[in-house]
Amino acid sequence: MTAYRLVLEGGAEFGGQMAIADRKALEMAGGLSSPVVIIAAAAAPDHNQRRAGGNGQRWFQGLGAKDVSVSGLIDRASANQAEVADELRQAGLIYLLGGFPGYLAQTLQGSTAWDAILQAGQAGAVIAGSSAGAMVLCEHLYDPPQQQLTAGLGLLPGTCFLPHHNTFGQTWAGHLSALLPGQILLGVDEQTGLVYDGRVWQVLGAGQAVIYQAGNVQVYSSREFLPEGGLPELRF
Repeated sequence: MTAYRLVLEGGAEFGGQMAIADRKALEMAGGLSSPVVIIAAAAAPDHNQRRAGGNGQRWFQGLGAKDVSVSGLIDRASANQAEVADELRQAGLIYLLGGFPGYLAQTLQGSTAWDAILQAGQAGAVIAGSSAGAMVLCEHLYDPPQQQLTAGLGLLPGTCFLPHHNTFGQTWAGHLSALLPGQILLGVDEQTGLVYDGRVWQVLGAGQAVIYQAGNVQVYSSREFLPEGGLPELRF
């Protein structure tokens, strides 16, 4: 099985101690010259994708990245465009911004772009997401506007992601534990990333990561590693 590299961030991206996780992502991607492609599709429902994408581009350039672009992927039509997929296949780091998780999942599910993201990951690219961008990478997706569970993209099986855990995300835990018995709820604080380098998971940033499963709660602080088997193996 391919050892994907994955970064799941809790939100409040592009500020403060999120730089710790993002610098690690750039390092895993091959360094500052490796192409970074930002996907701002989750911000499209409220027509915020241009501003969000620009913020992401400036953030990674501020960290020293030399080749940062914002993908034209904003809807289902563009998710199936060949030029969008080609750019994603060439990326060293693919970063999915926050916004509307249900819209992002529907946009990517079964698309040419999602196939390209998986191909890039298989070739060694880092796949990263913050807030909604991290939520869609898991098997189960809680869509707050709809207040319902839907299918995520399933890269991390048996899990449901709780972003902004130190603010509102933790309030979802009781409800989702009842809806997903035996599954893992993965809460990550703002300005915090959970980084998988292909071998181990590590918490990096301002806060903590929390794993809820079968009535047990495990808390991991910044710089701590999760134990082997703490999260399922990545799919695909």
